[in-house]
Amino acid sequence: MRRGLGSEASLRRRRGPARLWVAVAALVVGTMCLFSSSSVGLFGASYRVQDVDVNKLWRTADSNGWRASSAPRTYWPPPPTESESNGYLRVRCNGGLNQQRSAICNAVVAARIMNATLVLPELDTNSFWHDESGFVGIYDVPHFIKTLKYDVRIVMSIPEITTNGKTKKLKGHQIRPPRDAPVSWYATVALETMKKYGAIYLTPFSHRLAEDIDDPELQRLRCRVNYHALRFKPHIMKTSSEIVNKLRSEGHFMSIHLRFELDMLAFAGCIDIFKPQEQKILLKYRIEHFAEKELIPMERRRMGKCPLTPEEVGLILRAMGFDNRTRIYLASGELFGGKRFMKPFKAMFPRLENHSTVGPGKLEENTQGLAGSAVDYMVCLLSDIFIPTYDGPSNFANNLMGHRMYYGFRTTITPNRKALAPIFIDRMEGRGISFERIRRVMFNTHFGGPHKRIHPESFYTNSWPECFCQTAARNQADRCAPDNINDVLESQFQSKEEMEEARATNQT
Repeated sequence: MRRGLGSEASLRRRRGPARLWVAVAALVVGTMCLFSSSSVGLFGASYRVQDVDVNKLWRTADSNGWRASSAPRTYWPPPPTESESNGYLRVRCNGGLNQQRSAICNAVVAARIMNATLVLPELDTNSFWHDESGFVGIYDVPHFIKTLKYDVRIVMSIPEITTNGKTKKLKGHQIRPPRDAPVSWYATVALETMKKYGAIYLTPFSHRLAEDIDDPELQRLRCRVNYHALRFKPHIMKTSSEIVNKLRSEGHFMSIHLRFELDMLAFAGCIDIFKPQEQKILLKYRIEHFAEKELIPMERRRMGKCPLTPEEVGLILRAMGFDNRTRIYLASGELFGGKRFMKPFKAMFPRLENHSTVGPGKLEENTQGLAGSAVDYMVCLLSDIFIPTYDGPSNFANNLMGHRMYYGFRTTITPNRKALAPIFIDRMEGRGISFERIRRVMFNTHFGGPHKRIHPESFYTNSWPECFCQTAARNQADRCAPDNINDVLESQFQSKEEMEEARATNQT
């Protein structure tokens, strides 16, 4: 008889050397150039197992002539001046660091759609991280505002207004936006409310704008926010670069996002490999945090819905040809189930590090809460190879895959858990394991190169082709923006500023 988690196991959620310095400098200093080149690597779409040299995976994937470019390619008028703005948009971004990151991108696009002034987004740090840092504690605010000056007008807070000689603070009318709301909702319902009250406050603001937008310019705006404007504060960048320098001092290194944690295991419903007491903990967590749904662990496993165990990750790497000299950085929270799950992995790959072990003690004090997740993000972004072990609802893994693709098609090895499931189930049932079967699955992938986005793949995981271009593209839509695009945008912006100054002078 099959055992399910049962209805009691689910309730509604209440609410995840020198070359290096060049790379970091490209992120820190060169972000205003919105069309950086990608280095050309070796891999295309898919490959026969016998053709693959695992050592070549340390290089970037084949760009096929594409490079990152999120600059506007059609007429892009400056944002409204204070007098032209339709009102103020406030948002409260909930969830983990990368869920908030996507929400910030959506907030900028929403403000652009409504011709509104964006108030610096609020981060709901208390409920998830118990961290008071907020936007100003994690991101470089002046850089954020400056980078987006051609796109939206951004203010730190809603200003006070004076009416009939009386000064009062404008309050945003609170609205709960629908999940994955279309552009039309912001252009009608949200905009009409904004014009009525002068300001609106959208909360919660996670996944509140549809990912599929027909206007490629709005999609490119998302990329400008995500990959150029959202830069971490200097102390986070410094800590991250120290860790990467230490790791790369001995050669290549890969980063692995191990999502073998309490919340994700409970969400996935994969409890059958745990001891009875551990199963009780997982069931209790699921009841308290997730919507009611009957889940059968073995069925979930066959569907590829279970996070890979650390040992399974080790077997995949061994099957692909990586040996025990491989340097690995682990980005993860507290692994569930104790040391027994990590022991086999450490036996295969003893050179393991994380942000609290790789550097001097001073690193730890800068790697708590949101900042700790930010450091993990940057180290994974700059690693030679990145491996997400669970890319389901993991915003960390999905955002990183998209960022690495944009940042030069850096190699990402994404295990196909559904295709691997029969192999690991055979092993669980005592039928041994075939490395050749694993290799056939693992080498049938794009390794982070350009590829068509197919649902349910997220735009934040793969922004090709909207945020990429080809210098000699046959299709006009795929051609790169002119080299002087920044000059054109600046000229338009200055003209608008001068007109606003003249209007204000005339009024006076």
